[in-house]
Amino acid sequence: MKAILEDPTFESADQMAKAVIKEVAEILQMRDWVALVHTWADGHRGLNFAPFGNSAEAEAFAKRMAFGGTGRLVRLHSPGVLLANTTGKKGWKGYCLHPECGHAPFTHSAATAARGACQIPTCPCNGFQK
Repeated sequence: MKAILEDPTFESADQMAKAVIKEVAEILQMRDWVALVHTWADGHRGLNFAPFGNSAEAEAFAKRMAFGGTGRLVRLHSPGVLLANTTGKKGWKGYCLHPECGHAPFTHSAATAARGACQIPTCPCNGFQK
């Protein structure tokens, strides 16, 4: 973001604003969110609120609202992360070397003897690409 704001090559404020909006959308696509799922006291589906940036933010909102019933938090996983884990993304971490797997790099061992080895039994890969 800082690089965009300090870039002197933009010809207009509109051009820079477009680049900033695109970058922010890209960042937001890569983060997980939290939803507050509500159920009325009689058991019927209630009101759902989202997105919240974290659990504390959702809980603070729930405390300010006094409409009865119960609520729980549900993690909304990022579609951007899911896509990056399977198809790749500029600046994203490694991917499975097996072309049909596409699992995330954290499923590969970080242990010294097995460094890079896949920890998913059904995947035949032996490392990940950077």
